[in-house]
Amino acid sequence: MSTTTVNNITAAQVKELRDLTGAPMMDCKKALTEAGGDMEKAVIILRKTGAASAQKKAARVTSEGSVASYIHAGGKIGVLVEINCESDFVARTDDFKELVHDVAMHIAASDPKYIRKEDVSAADFEREREIYKAQAIASGKPANIAEKMVVGRMEKFYGDVCLYEQPFIKDQTISISQLIATKIGKLGENISVKRFARFKVGDAGETIAISKPEPKTD
Repeated sequence: MSTTTVNNITAAQVKELRDLTGAPMMDCKKALTEAGGDMEKAVIILRKTGAASAQKKAARVTSEGSVASYIHAGGKIGVLVEINCESDFVARTDDFKELVHDVAMHIAASDPKYIRKEDVSAADFEREREIYKAQAIASGKPANIAEKMVVGRMEKFYGDVCLYEQPFIKDQTISISQLIATKIGKLGENISVKRFARFKVGDAGETIAISKPEPKTD
């Protein structure tokens, strides 16, 4: 029985995986070797390593970037978004520009209210939690079960209203945070959504979200 090694992986396989994920060639080759040549498993491996890479770079300062607009078909919804990176060089790449466009388009379609979980205000968090707690208790569940129900519903709340937690509209198998992590892995710089504003014709107000500064790590 043959064993998959680096030497067994073909250039065509590596190119296919790179086209799918945008990851560097050597990372693609390693992921394919680890996955025994299975393309789907290799994609999952790269997403996990991309997330790990993003976590390591999360504390790095992002003072460059781009502001972009997206106007939905018909001119009824408009979005302005600022996404930051570490260098002007990366900000001018096609990959970064594609990310900014995709995030702006996603915001127009999915209407998030916050950027990250950490951006949800204490008042909003407590309000939602109390609503879910009251619903759980009203259903007659024991206190310990009701508390677990509240935790589950809060996670769903985050998934509904936090940009980073929402499934990407162009690929529902990944979240916006995973989309950004993929770009971080490919471009080698920390990338973060700084702020956005969303306007819809006929709405009394607009959605404006600003990300809190991420905690510094030593």
